[in-house]
Amino acid sequence: MIPDVDKGFPRARPRFDQADRMRLMKETGLMDNHHSGPVETGAPMDYAEHDRTYNAFLAGAKWGTMVIVILMIAMAAGFFGGAGFIGSLLVFIILNIAGVFLLR
Repeated sequence: MIPDVDKGFPRARPRFDQADRMRLMKETGLMDNHHSGPVETGAPMDYAEHDRTYNAFLAGAKWGTMVIVILMIAMAAGFFGGAGFIGSLLVFIILNIAGVFLLR
């Protein structure tokens, strides 16, 4: 028995079984699972370009991480170590030169 809406009770939802779900999926196009063409339809892979891009990404990540870490060390030397601006700038330059030689 469905409660009366006038008394403030909400109506019960109608039963929605598996057959109704399948019918709704077919009608709305959500069941378009048939594949008739090849899986790969794009351009052929350019492996040389892929390798260059990957190596550039690794180099950028390596050098960027080095610069950020050195910047943090130089800032700590300037703010907490009492080196001041000129001292922290020298720390930054010296550590960058050392990092270039170490990470080559």
